[in-house]
Amino acid sequence: MEAGYRYYADLLTEAEIPENGIISRTLYQDDSTKVVLFGFDAGQELSEHTASVPATIHILKGEGALTLGGDRLEARPGTWVYMPASLPHSVQARTPLTMLLVMLRSAK
Repeated sequence: MEAGYRYYADLLTEAEIPENGIISRTLYQDDSTKVVLFGFDAGQELSEHTASVPATIHILKGEGALTLGGDRLEARPGTWVYMPASLPHSVQARTPLTMLLVMLRSAK
């Protein structure tokens, strides 16, 4: 394998969701980007917060809800979101849910 790149054949196998819990795993990080894989068990949530940098969320598996600002939106496989810096947001999982978060540090 050549140094300098990351390869994951199946992201869903990288996030073993703990019973009644949440897992987060940083897959890649440099000065401009941080990529984190999250796994939520059913009923788990990431409470409302903000981030100092823009970010994207891509739902890979499961169903839940996203709160973005004042909007509550459905989340299912294929859902993709761009969030500007400082947007209040939260994630609630109705079923076991896996999502990819990309933080765009160079885009402040």
